[in-house]
Amino acid sequence: MTKIISLLNQKGGVGKTTLSTNIAMSIKEHGKKVLLVDSDPQGSLRDWNEANEGKLISVVGLDRETLAQDIEAVKNGYDYIIIDGSPQSAKLAGAAIKISDLVIIPVTPSPYDVWACADFIEIIKARNEVTDGKPKSYFLISRSRTGTNLSSEITEALSGYNMPVFNSRTVHREVYAKTASEGLTVHNDKKAVEAIEEITSITKEILELI
Repeated sequence: MTKIISLLNQKGGVGKTTLSTNIAMSIKEHGKKVLLVDSDPQGSLRDWNEANEGKLISVVGLDRETLAQDIEAVKNGYDYIIIDGSPQSAKLAGAAIKISDLVIIPVTPSPYDVWACADFIEIIKARNEVTDGKPKSYFLISRSRTGTNLSSEITEALSGYNMPVFNSRTVHREVYAKTASEGLTVHNDKKAVEAIEEITSITKEILELI
């Protein structure tokens, strides 16, 4: 059965696309067939795919409220589908939540990110109430900075939402932006050992959850 993972946050700039591509590549390295879905009309994921000439991972653009039906039509043959969520669109986010096995909410170590999650978390919890707690939903701290207390403070702040947080996280590293601009992932840079370890750790948690 195809497993669907959505990376969603109605705030932009939290690293959804970068996480989507890197996690997809990490899962692919486990021998799984992965499809990336770009649900953002701006098409950042499709631009990334064009930059690598479609050679890394299959990508489709499905940026309409018929997302559930559209994915049903293309999911055959894939072990995992990863949806790169659109910011600002509550209806598209709602459509993704309905069909997901796991929702990942990336947040940067910023109080603004934490505050901006409130309405979106309510959408997820409303869905959970009528579906026996499905989908599973987790915060993921992205772009944290080493040597600061802010990341631990954000973890404490997120606890107010009563939603679990991944143990793994990503650190702000130039290699994420560099490889993304080339249509690649950190796995294509053998020197990016620490970044690869971060993504591998996140992927391990994901595969244990679904």
